[in-house]
Amino acid sequence: MNHQEALSKDLEIRCSRLQEAMRAVNVDACVLTTTVNVFYMTGCVYNGYFYLPAEGEPFHFVKRPEGIAFDNTVYVRKPEQITEELLSRDVSFPKTLLLETDVISFGECSRLLNTFGLNTAANASVLMRKIRSIKTAFELEQVKVCARRHEAVYKLIPSVFKRGMTDVEFQIEIEKLMRLHGSLGLFRSYGENMDIYMGSLLAGENAEVPSPFDFALGGAGSSPILPLGASGQTIQEGQTIMVDMAGNYTPWMTDMTRVFSVGKTSDIAHQAHQVSIDIHNHTMDIAKPGTKCSDLYEIAMERVVKANLEPYFMGTKQQAKFVGHGVGLEINEPPVLTPRSKEVLEPNIVFALEPKFVIPEVGAVGIENTYAVTDGGIEKLTILEENIIKL
Repeated sequence: MNHQEALSKDLEIRCSRLQEAMRAVNVDACVLTTTVNVFYMTGCVYNGYFYLPAEGEPFHFVKRPEGIAFDNTVYVRKPEQITEELLSRDVSFPKTLLLETDVISFGECSRLLNTFGLNTAANASVLMRKIRSIKTAFELEQVKVCARRHEAVYKLIPSVFKRGMTDVEFQIEIEKLMRLHGSLGLFRSYGENMDIYMGSLLAGENAEVPSPFDFALGGAGSSPILPLGASGQTIQEGQTIMVDMAGNYTPWMTDMTRVFSVGKTSDIAHQAHQVSIDIHNHTMDIAKPGTKCSDLYEIAMERVVKANLEPYFMGTKQQAKFVGHGVGLEINEPPVLTPRSKEVLEPNIVFALEPKFVIPEVGAVGIENTYAVTDGGIEKLTILEENIIKL
């Protein structure tokens, strides 16, 4: 089976999953318009509206580009034409509707509701993120392809480092490697305060700087408009450099962090880094379908407390309260590994585990790997040297 045939079969599976979920909550139809969800349901991106009834075939109401040729493709200028077309084809009119109410604007949501003569809509954003969290075989293969390219780029990182570089200069060289190896150059994420280019690089004391952005660690950034990550400081001897650059080599991403040091770094940095590795290894031993995500957080915290490293865990001045998250078409999908999570691991979930530490005046340490949940445990997808790599 070639790629296009495999994709076509996979799109049928995704459509069936959404319709099954719609019927389970007694919703008649779903309208999707955001890039990530339109791509998930169609395998391409168009500006318009993907319309799926709980029973029957989907419709593609397209504004642009020209040339979309799916069955039931209709070119429109405005959403009101959706209902006109459905009525002309004698399609049952929905009495209940799913819209991406977490993402689309209030104005867009109101206009779509008026189009269908409805007062309210159920939340398609939450439902779609849940569906997308369970990967198909096709998606898992795409994640693995991404992981191999991710690893290949990270192996080349030492070759582009030069003493006297700033953190921004080093990150630019890594970004060039990424693009040359097929990076899409876009870090897709969900929610506000998630703007970032191709990932994060934190060197030395900049790792301590808190950020308003919703990532595990912060950094001052190089501009007030993007207060996150590399700040332009010169990388110093003895500092650590945490590289957390996106694995976006296929639409389905991987997440991986590795740590480098300029010469010899401190003993406590090595100690904390080893605790991070130990957390990963222990998680691989015990995680399986049915494991509570909150338990994975507590397992990490137990090791942190035992090592007396709490003041450094997931930051110093501002400490993140999670140790991992789902990964897919967006970098931050369900589930989230927090102490309050009600979620459990399920087969074919892909998630990243990132127990990290910040050592004052030295920098950030700890690794991040992407894992797939299997029927009997979890499989590590990002395989690369995990100890601190000396530059």
